Amino acid sequence: LVNLGGLLLIAFIVYWFWLSKPKSTTLENGVIGIVVADGVYTPSRIEVAAGQAVTLRFLRKDPNPCAAKVIITDFGISKDLSLDSEVEITLRPEIPGEFAFNCEMQMYQGTLVVHS
Repeated sequence: LVNLGGLLLIAFIVYWFWLSKPKSTTLENGVIGIVVADGVYTPSRIEVAAGQAVTLRFLRKDPNPCAAKVIITDFGISKDLSLDSEVEITLRPEIPGEFAFNCEMQMYQGTLVVHS
């Protein structure tokens, strides 16, 4: 019974870290709501067209101090996130690619995917 429990735990860890894919969200109406809770951004993968304006609306629900800031290095953006309030970041990515957004310690991670 203990061995079976150990095998199930190993299978879960393999799935969680190597096999699961983040859900992707395609932008509609120019605004995407992102909830910061339980150690993750939801959604964590956002897809937009190059040249299209996008507003990322972050709502922090997690009191963890790591969740207090969001950084988008490629765009030179660093914003403080207050608990239970929305913070908007508007940008217009012109170059296709994948751009990371994360907390200061890079524990919370997300990706902005820009298509041509």
